[in-house]
Amino acid sequence: MLQGEKVLLRAFKREDLVRKAEFANDPDYMVLVSDDPWRPESFEEIEARYEERLGEVGNGSVGFAIEADGVYIGHCTLFRFDELARTAMLGIGIGDRTYWGHGYGRDAIGLLLEYAFNLRNLRRVWLTVNATNERAYHAYRACGFVEEGRLRHHVWLRGTYDDLVTMGILREEWEART
Repeated sequence: MLQGEKVLLRAFKREDLVRKAEFANDPDYMVLVSDDPWRPESFEEIEARYEERLGEVGNGSVGFAIEADGVYIGHCTLFRFDELARTAMLGIGIGDRTYWGHGYGRDAIGLLLEYAFNLRNLRRVWLTVNATNERAYHAYRACGFVEEGRLRHHVWLRGTYDDLVTMGILREEWEART
């Protein structure tokens, strides 16, 4: 477990799945965290994915449940590890709207970056964000990420095309901030 000022990053528990299913079936939330078209998911689908991942060893990703005030509020993940280049992609989602805009995501990202650089010996962490997701974009900037590129009109969201922004942070940039 990784403890921050506001959040705890921990392993997923079976009891998180009910809330995870609620978040996955909120199209307004899913449009913010994914560049894939939203579709409803049954609890059974989410449970089956959880069961499948329990049996995987070294599947190339590491995920954490984000807990605040004793409640599961979202998740964060490092995936697409490149062992040669020592990079990984970061994904995060705070599904509980009561925790939006209060620094919980920034705290979780800070813990995940500490894990990435100090425990996994990565040298770069990167992510993508939909350009119209301004709250996330500014949170990533506040955590030290810089915009590295933009795929114009790359994502179809709510009846219009949106740019997909790539952002990254290098170990030395993170170290200078901590």
